[in-house]
Amino acid sequence: MSGRQIRIRGLVQGVGFRPYVWRLASELGLVGWVRNDGAGVTVAVDGEKVPEFIARLAPEAPRLARIDAVEAEPADVAGPGFAILDSAAGDVRTAIGPDAAICPDCVADLCDPAGRRWRYAFTTCTHCGPRYTVSRRIPYDRAHTSLAAFPLCPACAAEYTAPADRRFHAETTCCPACGPQLRLLDATGEVLASDPLAATLSLLRAGKIVALKGLGGFHLACDARNAGAVAELRRRKQREEKPFAVMALNAASLRDHARIGTAEASLLGGIAAPVVLCPKGARELPGIAPGLAWLGAMLPATPLHLLLWHEAAGRPAGTAWRAAPNALLLVMTSANPHGEPLVTGNDEAQARLAGIADAFLVHDRDIVVRCDDSVVRPGAAGPAFVRRARGYVPVPIPLAGDGPTVLALGGYLKNTVCVLKGRQAYLSQHVGGLDNAAAIAFLEETVAHLLAILDVRPDLIAHDLHPDFPSTRLAQRLAGELRVPAFAIAHHHAHVAAIGAEYALNAPLIGLALDGVGLGPDGGLWGGELLRVAGAQCRRLGHVQPLRLPGGDRAAREPWRMAVAALHHVGLAYRIGAWLKQNYPERDAGPLLTMLARDLRCPPTSSLGRWFDAAAGILGLRAEARYEGQAAMELEGLAAARGPVPPLDGGWALRDGVLDFSPLLPALLACDDAPDGAALFHATLAAGLAEWALAAVDRAKGAKIAVGGGCAMNAVLMAALRRHLDNAGVMLLEARQAPPNDGGLALGQGWVARQMFEEMEDVSGNSRAGG
Repeated sequence: MSGRQIRIRGLVQGVGFRPYVWRLASELGLVGWVRNDGAGVTVAVDGEKVPEFIARLAPEAPRLARIDAVEAEPADVAGPGFAILDSAAGDVRTAIGPDAAICPDCVADLCDPAGRRWRYAFTTCTHCGPRYTVSRRIPYDRAHTSLAAFPLCPACAAEYTAPADRRFHAETTCCPACGPQLRLLDATGEVLASDPLAATLSLLRAGKIVALKGLGGFHLACDARNAGAVAELRRRKQREEKPFAVMALNAASLRDHARIGTAEASLLGGIAAPVVLCPKGARELPGIAPGLAWLGAMLPATPLHLLLWHEAAGRPAGTAWRAAPNALLLVMTSANPHGEPLVTGNDEAQARLAGIADAFLVHDRDIVVRCDDSVVRPGAAGPAFVRRARGYVPVPIPLAGDGPTVLALGGYLKNTVCVLKGRQAYLSQHVGGLDNAAAIAFLEETVAHLLAILDVRPDLIAHDLHPDFPSTRLAQRLAGELRVPAFAIAHHHAHVAAIGAEYALNAPLIGLALDGVGLGPDGGLWGGELLRVAGAQCRRLGHVQPLRLPGGDRAAREPWRMAVAALHHVGLAYRIGAWLKQNYPERDAGPLLTMLARDLRCPPTSSLGRWFDAAAGILGLRAEARYEGQAAMELEGLAAARGPVPPLDGGWALRDGVLDFSPLLPALLACDDAPDGAALFHATLAAGLAEWALAAVDRAKGAKIAVGGGCAMNAVLMAALRRHLDNAGVMLLEARQAPPNDGGLALGQGWVARQMFEEMEDVSGNSRAGG
């Protein structure tokens, strides 16, 4: 038989794959058919050029497709011609795709004055536009999206039903005659102008703050070059020092403010269009990212955002204008009151952003699920997620094996949830800290939405070991309602397991779990751990020397407290007075020293993150952190600016599995140059961690060491650690498909819980068999 039946698995539905196959087969003169089914796409094809068809199928696939497997077998295929058939029934194994940045063809439509989508802010096709944030459930078709409220006009319907058109079965397609519409509203909800885009740009240029409705929620925007507008946005949003992201038309427009290399440019212009952390350039933008060495930059991902720059450029025809630098730079930050989830609804924006935004650029297409911007950092070993959300969710992470369906609820900070279904893990968008009722409600809606679009009911549920986390309480409630078991997974076990899951490793793995603080199985405050993870089993091989937290959690927010604790720990309490007078004259160490001497409200922690805080405090960087991780990020920035230095000789000690950096502290105290001290700290930490981990692995067996936790987001530390391990012939495994911080915890929890469940089932089965 010359015919072939070809099964394609992956992200191949809702991305224009069937019309692509139709066009390719027609070009090659083949007969047969193509259709969607429960496993992906099936093609039956016959003709002289079948081998060429198969060879070109994956390399020329549509922009948004991701092909995991192509399997072909002989088949009888009837002609004549090539047809697109209706979808076949079956268990749905394909996922809804992520939201995608506007494609070049749609940009051309926007900028064609003679076209019917000229300056239309909702232009899309099968190659771009919203997916995840407009989908209510599967299968992915218009009736199940927020576009269901917008029936297609005859012109759009003709495109939708024409296989040769790129809008064939584009579920979000529309035009000004049949699709959503923009409005610019003032603070009272009254319409401000007949041309909302032009009026919005005028407001931004006048220093006003505008709430713009994007794909997964609203942004708060202002002129990034206007220091007064930036300061006012900080004041209104109660965001004292946490960095803002900046949106520019292109990389050329950021030339003065960020150093954009090949890796940064590729991410900025990619389909996901995330916020990319770029090294700062020669000219600082006042108030945007104070004290940090990186600038979060992004390019317009939607027609709505791009049209602001089109307006600023004078509404040119064609697309050549996109390559030229444009002076317009806008702050684009998540629109939410301090500590609350992202705003998504028009009425909600008017209510929750009252007193923050001066005006509201809204539209009438509903956002089904809130989804913040992704944040990615380029690196020598590839990009790493700081926050995984828009543009990447819900693309699955392949797993090594199959198993029961698991729902994992994540942790307390940087929360995400994860569903393990078959051989894939679906990590949700960033939910964030669960420290208020609105955030907990967002967690619950994220769980419900993820289960709906995957059409699954979990067989078991996983959660953090900490009993008081809202995610833990939700996990236990859902387990009771669904009558399925719930598994508590230790925080740092999950950090290392997440990397094991990502790299599809079933063999035992040596891992470093390095972060702030998480509850250990012994009830202690862990955070600098050397672990051996073997599936459901986790053994602690060692830990970082504990420091005490004077005042408990307050010490994590005040680096000067951690500095006092560290100096007291190494017997330098007699020098604290002079040091404090020089660096923090308004602070009084007396009460802290009394607490430390009497061990009152000073719980110990093995957290490596607290050593970062102590170093930042000793070097005089800051007394208080205004946001989580600020002191460590500023320390990293100074080290990056200084460049690599040798580690301090004898700057750490190893005793019975305990890694102690106490010998480094006197050198930091004596250092009168903060960048030198920051570089020395990072170099010494990396060298000590490498020696510690290498002692635990068998280098003769192709050893690998996994490093996870919030400290693994430190580019300076990880680059130095990688050099040490490379020199020793040991592979460093870093998180690449999920964040290394608590944003990846749910992946590790689900991976461990599945193996715990299977071990439990094996024991139960063996017991029954033995009985």
